[in-house]
Amino acid sequence: MSDETADEKKMPLLDHLVELRTRLLYCVGTFVVLFLACMPLASKIYIFLMEPLYDIMKDKPNARMIFTGLPEQFLTEIKIAFFTALAISTPVLLLQIWKFVAPGLYRHEKRAFTPFLVATPVLFTTGAALVYYFIIPMAWRFFLSFEMPGGPESLAIQLEPKVNEYLSLVLALMFAFGLGFELPVFLILLARVGIVTADGLAKKRRYAIVAVFIAAAVLTPPDVISQVGLAVPLILLYEVSIYGARLIERKRAKEDAAANAAS
Repeated sequence: MSDETADEKKMPLLDHLVELRTRLLYCVGTFVVLFLACMPLASKIYIFLMEPLYDIMKDKPNARMIFTGLPEQFLTEIKIAFFTALAISTPVLLLQIWKFVAPGLYRHEKRAFTPFLVATPVLFTTGAALVYYFIIPMAWRFFLSFEMPGGPESLAIQLEPKVNEYLSLVLALMFAFGLGFELPVFLILLARVGIVTADGLAKKRRYAIVAVFIAAAVLTPPDVISQVGLAVPLILLYEVSIYGARLIERKRAKEDAAANAAS
């Protein structure tokens, strides 16, 4: 077949459903195996997530974390195993989606979409790493600055973080930053299919900045460090998206010019 035809013949609807079921079983099976494998490691993963707080509080006397419900620690470890397995199995999920969709695409379409398939987990991991290594330590220091020593007429105000609340906060930050870093993939993909243009994105820059700060305020805790820490990278990624859209438009213009010259 030529480059302008699908790589495989059209499949009957029943075969498509069987193929979809097979891909879903691969995804579910991978997730279940990873979940069971992560359960014995959940406590070690929690220690890793707790490390930024430990580095700040390790010199304080009687520093500790607490849980107030009998099943809280157990359910927290289940949550850790669940989200860890979900994160690790995401590339497998994307691969299975690609294998299901790819037979219906032209070869040049496959070449166009492959970079997006690779960039998605890379950008998500980059966003999660940014929040863990840079944003979280600054945010924790900010929150801990509200502790107050006791006095003759007042009680001390000290942090005793709950196990499940700490995990929920860390996961919310990591997923917010990870999803936020997918912005270039989303916008450049829209530019690739012609829904948006580089000039259109540039003209809407001021609205995008406002939307970014609103999204940062919704997705992150109510502190300036987390909100600015998410908003600034997203604005930079928006500019990267504009540049990527321009590259796509230039390449498309060259291909159209070559096709017109050949005709």
